[in-house]
Amino acid sequence: MSFRRKPLSTLLAQASDHSGLKRTLTAKGLVALGIGAIIGAGLFVRTAAASAEAAGPAVVVSFIVAAIGCAFAGLCYAEFAAMIPIAGSAYTYSYVTMGEFVAWVIGWSLVLEYALGATTVAIAWSEYLNNLFNGAIPYQWCHSFLQTSPEGVRGIVNGPALLVLVLITLVLIKGIQESAIVNAIIVTVKVAIVIAFIAIGWAFINPAFHTPFTIPASTPGHEGLFQHGWGGVLGGASIVFFAFIGFDAVSTAAQETRNPARDMPRGIMGSLAICTVLYVLFGYVITGVGRWQEFLTVGKEASVAFAISHHMPGYGWLATLVTVAILFGFTSVILVMLLGQSRVFFSMANDGLLPRVFSDLHPSFRTPYKCNMILFLFVGVLAATLPGDITGDLTSIGTLFAFVLVCIGVIIMRRKQPNAHRPFRTPFVPLFPILGAVWCFAMIIALNHRSQLVAFMWMLGGLVIYFSYSRRHSKLNRDEVEAVPAPAIR
Repeated sequence: MSFRRKPLSTLLAQASDHSGLKRTLTAKGLVALGIGAIIGAGLFVRTAAASAEAAGPAVVVSFIVAAIGCAFAGLCYAEFAAMIPIAGSAYTYSYVTMGEFVAWVIGWSLVLEYALGATTVAIAWSEYLNNLFNGAIPYQWCHSFLQTSPEGVRGIVNGPALLVLVLITLVLIKGIQESAIVNAIIVTVKVAIVIAFIAIGWAFINPAFHTPFTIPASTPGHEGLFQHGWGGVLGGASIVFFAFIGFDAVSTAAQETRNPARDMPRGIMGSLAICTVLYVLFGYVITGVGRWQEFLTVGKEASVAFAISHHMPGYGWLATLVTVAILFGFTSVILVMLLGQSRVFFSMANDGLLPRVFSDLHPSFRTPYKCNMILFLFVGVLAATLPGDITGDLTSIGTLFAFVLVCIGVIIMRRKQPNAHRPFRTPFVPLFPILGAVWCFAMIIALNHRSQLVAFMWMLGGLVIYFSYSRRHSKLNRDEVEAVPAPAIR
């Protein structure tokens, strides 16, 4: 185990190297990138799930609770991203503040966020595509072999999930600027549809559906501490937290931003603020249009389209548009998740913790194309063969853990290097970072035990890789070995 830290001066020198990733993104592009990652499966799927499973109509408060934790963490991310404009996000920040071993742990946990997040959303993309075409795709070709339909048909492979992953991987290989343009178009479409649903659905809100505001303790199936009352609000926050995953992915593009000192804080906090407002309004409308109990049974799948078609007569066309928006939303989320994962692996490979193939750049596009192709194989296999419910909450755990360490890292960095140049400073340190760490850790505790156990097993596998390969191949380790003088020859 090694706690050797990467010198800040080395990272700053790397940031000024113009022979690496191309710097093409602006603040507007970063905000669009963040919204592209944030608005997707979380809003269109997890809102109804959190309402039905834990919070009831109080899911709107769950969004606020999750947003507060994200805001504390976002301020910490903004300080690091402006200060250290290097690809790698929480992994890079941990390497500077807490050392190599912690950096590896956080880099490995980010796979849960980005790669498994992309897997989960690709599976959901397949489901909604089939829903749009009224089930035209045969069940066996759009479901995992672990799934069986009510009619007894067993799935074989999830073909649509593989298709969307192929297309997005090709876009990412072409370049970040092209990816950002595609993402901006998608963001415009899906935000317009979200606003349309809020505006039209507001007239169909039934105040009776918001009473009682939280799930009563006596409700069957909701006996758990985090499944009813205000405890259910925290449980709901842990579920809808998936909806906020993505604003931190903005920080992975720091090395491709024209003016990271100015634009990274704007991109991170701007995308978070816009999405929070939309989320609270969306949650209020959907729980007012439909009963939260319906989202546990008949309205569990395609919940938004269900609410429109069953409770908003005359607006069937909106249900179709919402489904299209969901597909657009899922597409942009997958794009940003795969972008973030490739940039984390790019940084880890540059540090020697992963094989060099993950940091090889395309000679023309200047993108880590080999890494993108390897990620497609990994994520594609998972998306084609696993059901979405296996990968869902694992994504939230990996992200929340990263947030906790980033918040702690700001405190450590302020003490170890108080005079370092900080274009953006997190306010009220150490109070805000401490609140962010505690807030995010509380949401980890509120998640189900099965996901916590699987995440623990994932981390054990990561430790095996670290001690068998990464520790010996680390660039810092090689530098230490080369610095040891050779024994004198007598």
